[in-house]
Amino acid sequence: MSQRLQDNLTSNYLAAANRLGSKHQRQKIVAYVESYDDVFFWRTILSQFEDDRYYFEVMLPTRQNVLERGKKAALMSALSGKTGQWLIACVDADYDYLIQGATHTSKTILGSPYIFHTYAYAIENMQCYAPSLHDVCVAVTLNDHIIFDIRQYLEDFSEAIWPLFVWNIWYYRSVRYGQFTMTDFLRVIETGAFSMNNADQSIQQVRRKVDSKCKQLRSKNPDSRQSWLQVEQDLMRLGASPKTTYLYIQGHHLFDKVVVPMMTKICDKLIRQRQSEIARQSQHGTQRRNELSCYTNSIEDVIPMLKKNMGYILSEPYKRITADIKTFMESLRS
Repeated sequence: MSQRLQDNLTSNYLAAANRLGSKHQRQKIVAYVESYDDVFFWRTILSQFEDDRYYFEVMLPTRQNVLERGKKAALMSALSGKTGQWLIACVDADYDYLIQGATHTSKTILGSPYIFHTYAYAIENMQCYAPSLHDVCVAVTLNDHIIFDIRQYLEDFSEAIWPLFVWNIWYYRSVRYGQFTMTDFLRVIETGAFSMNNADQSIQQVRRKVDSKCKQLRSKNPDSRQSWLQVEQDLMRLGASPKTTYLYIQGHHLFDKVVVPMMTKICDKLIRQRQSEIARQSQHGTQRRNELSCYTNSIEDVIPMLKKNMGYILSEPYKRITADIKTFMESLRS
């Protein structure tokens, strides 16, 4: 497809192109995404719904085929008036799902049957789905020994930050969101350097910082108790919960500041364990060197394996995404 033609695609144009094809030719649905990093994620979802009548092509909408992550407003602008049955958009939810129409972008995303979102904040959050992270450790280290309860740590972290997370959404649903921004929120929930031996103390420190900030915000907003509780109840209705807050905070922060440092420390220890085991079991120096070399060449890096992690297929956000696509495809076939 020529670049000029791609830049001017609309659902109506694609509908006409599909009609020009042969009776038995599959009809194409174009799915626009925000960045290169999103292509594989959405391809794995959309491909489940392809059949002998319909198929998807996932692409970027800009002339240069480059759209930086977070440029959702630019994507929405580029697709204004162009989406429909044959041209859909697939985006990170960011806060737009949880603030429920408080901004123009949020209204656009939630109000269109042709814009699909992740429910979780971003794809990075899905890749960090807690029940799947032990499997990532195994993929990195080829060591299935459980030396740290990752799932419990992320639940504890989530419960510690939940009250302040509710405050952050409370502000973003109001006209005063600039008074307590996402950056302010992320600064408070910083965990510092990760250590398996001091993980509990790290969570306790986060909890103390959160409690202090919440106290400050309650003092600043003395009449907010009822509206805060309403936001909390609404967030839980939407699928967030104190144990899963990590899925709904900024994805880059979760990935870079929480999960990667944790996984790196865990995997480093698992690798050392395996290397010690090989050294103990080797009967002579040559065997030890050969086995260690073979093992070293077989292990992987944490970040690439996290980015390839698809354990999120068992998560609630993923199930909701696929349910939305299923409904959309059923409307096409009806």
